[in-house]
Amino acid sequence: MAPSALPPQDSIISNRPKVLIPEKVSPDGLALLSSSFEIHQPKNLSAQDLLAIIPDYDALIIRSETKVTVEVLAAAKRLKVVARAGVGVDNINVEAATQHGVIVVNSPSGNIVAAAEHTIALLMSVARNVPGGDRSLRSGGWERSKFVGTEVGGKTLGIIGLGKVGLKVARMGIGLGMKVVALDPYASPKIAAAASVELVNDLQSLLPLVDFLTIHTPLIASTLDLVSGPELAQMKKTAKVLNVARGGVYNEAALLDALDAGTIAGAGLDVFTSEPPAPGSTAEALCRHPKVVATPHLGASTVEAQENVSIDVCNQVLAILSGGVPTSAVNAPLILPEEYRKLQPFVGLVEKMGSIYTQHYSGKSPQGAVGGKKFDLIYEGELASIRNTRPLFAALVKGITSSISDSGGRDVNIVNANLIAKEKGIVINETHTSDSSDLVYASLVTLRTGSGEDEQDEQVISGYVSGKSIYISKLDKFNTSFVPEGTLLILHNYDEPGKIGGVGSILGKHGINIKFMSVAALDSDRRQEDKISGIETKGNEALMILGIEGTVDREVESELRREQGILDVSIVRL
Repeated sequence: MAPSALPPQDSIISNRPKVLIPEKVSPDGLALLSSSFEIHQPKNLSAQDLLAIIPDYDALIIRSETKVTVEVLAAAKRLKVVARAGVGVDNINVEAATQHGVIVVNSPSGNIVAAAEHTIALLMSVARNVPGGDRSLRSGGWERSKFVGTEVGGKTLGIIGLGKVGLKVARMGIGLGMKVVALDPYASPKIAAAASVELVNDLQSLLPLVDFLTIHTPLIASTLDLVSGPELAQMKKTAKVLNVARGGVYNEAALLDALDAGTIAGAGLDVFTSEPPAPGSTAEALCRHPKVVATPHLGASTVEAQENVSIDVCNQVLAILSGGVPTSAVNAPLILPEEYRKLQPFVGLVEKMGSIYTQHYSGKSPQGAVGGKKFDLIYEGELASIRNTRPLFAALVKGITSSISDSGGRDVNIVNANLIAKEKGIVINETHTSDSSDLVYASLVTLRTGSGEDEQDEQVISGYVSGKSIYISKLDKFNTSFVPEGTLLILHNYDEPGKIGGVGSILGKHGINIKFMSVAALDSDRRQEDKISGIETKGNEALMILGIEGTVDREVESELRREQGILDVSIVRL
């Protein structure tokens, strides 16, 4: 163990709460903590060193290098909070932190301005050929005619994803004299109108209009390869694309082909499917392409952004160690420890139900859209006796918004869940039903949406907890029982011989492994109601729910949809 990595022993005797900061944090953030707590900043702290000293600390502030593992959290007997000075928490075992009662906080909003400004920087760079002109001049050239650019004033900027970053980009684009058109089924029309942004309904309406296209969405099943060959072909040959969001929202191979063929005129890229781009990969070819301005994931790399996230998380650490509540807790319900112990399994269940709703239903019909939606969250059995269900409310908001927000839902907690729901136009009514005489389970949670007038318009998801595991017991009009985790392929089909084999054959051909399968039958009560109402269905409808390993891209999805007897296909990532 390196002595230089450890704090002086006499400092550990102090009664003041102790904060361990093994990575560089802004001095402004540290100033918030130094008057109230002991601050230790050891250099070159190894994993073994961290494991040895963590039992003495009340808070841990890190960036991306320190790994907060199961072992570290098990040893951290005094630890109350782990703060990540940044957005991602991939280097923290959040589940283990939750089990040990440790709050995990981050700063999901600290780099909004930085990401938006970098988008505009790339836009201007590709419009005016700045990098090419710089390289030419440095090499002794003076090629003015070769690097004639285009003005952005009066041009149309297309934005996919009008979240916090997308909206900031929109306002900056308008400030440059651009017309801004956006696609986001979850955006508030009022907020868009106030920002002078025109909303459109689909890609086909957006792509032919734009001179510049930028995407600001999370990377989920529905946004993977969102813009590929067919979409690029719909754009102007003079159009240019930008990506400061996630590698993979553009299909890199299709983008490279489009640049080579002159289908589009250029690209400004900050993110790639593999970082750094692997030698010989498509990502590397894009980085070297003469029509591409490429940067090494600099979207959040500004002095101000780093200061913002440091100040943000230090404020949250100060609040938590002083008995207050954080503003951006990844596992927020832990701020109510005595109630959370009872609610903990259901928090995960409700969050998964919300995420399933957004990914499975949203976009399939007007009833499936999230914005302006009314949800009924119904607690039955023992769970109904718990009156303070704010953590479950927050978990539902987090689940519903996680796959459609810039932050992946990490900005949702019990403090701001109501506000975020209002911003998204989401209304949630909670109902406690203590009568459990007909329940098979000790507690049941049901998420129900729809007009309330026509049962055919309703979407229903129910779930329960057994031991430490959570299960979905009903999806729409089908009874089932599966653990909501990993990547799920959900097929609505006629329950006829050969369906399972046909689906398995398609997936196997594309190298997609099936981890588990659940076949959900039509609810008997629903079947009887349909019969009484005179509703006829062709064959026996069923759901086939597959847990899979591998990527279901558009080609696979199209092949599944063409399979006889398959009525619908959806991919859910949990």
